[in-house]
Amino acid sequence: MNVFYLHGFASSARSKKAVYLGERFASHGIALRCPDLNEPEFFSLTLTRMLDRLARDIATLDREPVVLIGSSFGAVVAIHAAARLADRIGRLVLLAPAVMFPKDADKVLGADRVAEWRRSGTLDVFHHGDGVMRPLNYAFYEDGLRYDATTAEVGQPVRVFQGVRDEAVDHRVVERWAALRPNVQLTLLEDDHQLLASLPTIWSEMTVFLDVT
Repeated sequence: MNVFYLHGFASSARSKKAVYLGERFASHGIALRCPDLNEPEFFSLTLTRMLDRLARDIATLDREPVVLIGSSFGAVVAIHAAARLADRIGRLVLLAPAVMFPKDADKVLGADRVAEWRRSGTLDVFHHGDGVMRPLNYAFYEDGLRYDATTAEVGQPVRVFQGVRDEAVDHRVVERWAALRPNVQLTLLEDDHQLLASLPTIWSEMTVFLDVT
């Protein structure tokens, strides 16, 4: 089984969720692939670049269907990758998927901050993976406007886990997104955006969905 974990925005392949899931897949003899989607540098990050990187990684593998596990913004990458590479990707697991990206930038950042980002060309954001502030080019936002996860055609089986106390991704938005898609099964959890307290539950249900034995 070829399984990828796609980390969230300003996160890393060494996140707590990546480590947790990597250890559990390893106990079943499965190597969890965790590409660093920040590479080669965070400043020039775009969704297009992330999708191209993932496509290259998948192209090096055998033809067995790939499983994508995406967290937050990584879930958006998974959704668009599944639409673009429908013949290579078999199943998706989405953790707190930021399906409104980047249309909700004004709400998340504030309209004034987005306007300043446009004017200056650079936005300083806290990079959780590195633990420091990092500059991000406005091209990230412009490129993101080319994509819409709410209209992407994804026909693969999808399992979604979403916290009802998530302050970054509105669970009601995710509920509406899932309700419109018969191939999507949603589990709401009493948890926040990180979903760390729910990882044992997520893993238990994920093993059934992916037929991990």
